[in-house]
Amino acid sequence: MNAIDPHAPASAAEPAGLRLDGIWKSFGQTPVLRDISLDLPGGQLSVLLGPSGCGKSTLLRLISGLEEPTAGTIRLGGEDITHRVPAQRNLSMVFQNYALFPHLPVAENILFGLSVRRVPKAEQQARLERVANLMGLETLLRRKPAQLSGGQQQRVALARAVVSERPVCLMDEPLSNLDAKLRAEMRVEIRALQQRLGLTLVYVTHDQVEAMTMADRIVVLNEGRIQQVASPRELYARPATTFCARFIGTPPMNLIPAESLPGHPVPPGAALIGVRPEDIAIAETGVPARTEGIEYLGADQLVSVRLDGVAVIVRQPARLGPPPETVRLRWPEAAQHLFDAAGDRLPDSPSNRFSHKERA
Repeated sequence: MNAIDPHAPASAAEPAGLRLDGIWKSFGQTPVLRDISLDLPGGQLSVLLGPSGCGKSTLLRLISGLEEPTAGTIRLGGEDITHRVPAQRNLSMVFQNYALFPHLPVAENILFGLSVRRVPKAEQQARLERVANLMGLETLLRRKPAQLSGGQQQRVALARAVVSERPVCLMDEPLSNLDAKLRAEMRVEIRALQQRLGLTLVYVTHDQVEAMTMADRIVVLNEGRIQQVASPRELYARPATTFCARFIGTPPMNLIPAESLPGHPVPPGAALIGVRPEDIAIAETGVPARTEGIEYLGADQLVSVRLDGVAVIVRQPARLGPPPETVRLRWPEAAQHLFDAAGDRLPDSPSNRFSHKERA
């Protein structure tokens, strides 16, 4: 694929953004999405992130028009598109399985949507040449999908979305069928393409690495509700809930009950103390714990310890070698994340500068 300059200017037109207000979706008596209100700014890459069954793909299908909400409105560029059919929504979509026609060559797969819309042949050819060059597909236009690798098929699916010249593109776990190396390469290419074209891109994934490396903003969903909306850095540094704290980060944040830290200063209302593994040090003084195991990662090692019956992970340089059987743990007060009994971040947490109620 040809290199794309991520700093090249986007189109002069103001990119269209999406606004969702009070979205509910139920299948029978079972609610899948619960009161979703959300702004997805134009020209940004927004990721819908969460575990399987959280409602993220359903939300994408509502935006695309493949499903209708039980309640609420969806606006694109200020226009109400809640009940419009997909063809009237001025957006494109890339599916998890690529949805390529096996009997058509690459060129016809890319142009299929334009052909259905009866775009003039000359314009179709001009767009095809531009997009094929952009996506590095010039030598593959006569091949059938079965003759392509997984990464090449993904590029064809992306090219079909780009050639439509729609301002909004929806992607539903498009990299899940690729191996780890190719996923890493495609993450970079998709992000560069989105920035180059100034697309409003809404991307669904359960993979936190995809979300953290690609997104301008991440919408964390769980059980049909929004947990937090934030940039990747804000989400990692200031998780709004214990769910976000555990879902983001590898290994995830340690959550230690306040009663397991006798003598440790704990602010009123704090039921759980969250500390990232990299913020904990094994020291001569501190909270006593017992070593249970070590996972060697090369440069780093993950030390599993037991603190008053609570499992805790410590990340430290592997050059320090194995710790003793009995250790003491210390961490800076500023590294603590304080949560109440319901799992919500306390506003007086030392590093909490962004409210979990933010819906920017």
